Amino acid sequence: MGKITLILGGARSGKSRFALKLAQKSASSLLFIATAAPSDNEMRKRIKLHRKNRPSRWKTIEEPVKLSFLVKRISKKTDLIIIDCMTIFISNLLLKGRSDYSIQSEVNSVLRTIRNSNFNTLIVSNEVGMGIVPDNPLARRFRDLAGKINQSIAAASDEVYLIVSGLPLKLKGADNE
Repeated sequence: MGKITLILGGARSGKSRFALKLAQKSASSLLFIATAAPSDNEMRKRIKLHRKNRPSRWKTIEEPVKLSFLVKRISKKTDLIIIDCMTIFISNLLLKGRSDYSIQSEVNSVLRTIRNSNFNTLIVSNEVGMGIVPDNPLARRFRDLAGKINQSIAAASDEVYLIVSGLPLKLKGADNE
């Protein structure tokens, strides 16, 4: 049974860096799943920086929308996967016109597959509910859906960390139960 660790934080909080640090301690066979799509120059620069920060020996797959399909096909030889980032994945599906129910179902499928696997998983996601209420319906829908999905991932997770200014705070896990 695969162990799930959720790593939450705001933009530029250090959550991806923390995930990389955890992964370097624990896995010999690692798969990094990147959900960002290079939709503009700024995003292409971010993706390039993230690629540069990952060890070259790690296998990376960039998949913006077919996450459950991909996770179901991961090799049994894989020790650990990192999914970075769940909120980008949610955004990608929203922009494809998917319903909230469909997106939640997709995430539930990913969680079931991970739970029944032999590999451990680090899931990186943004905590988006601590800011102002967005001024438009799509942004409010995204914020609300991301909050609900983060709650469902946290409930399914063995460990949950909140990263603030590069500092990890363990919210759930063996030390906190």
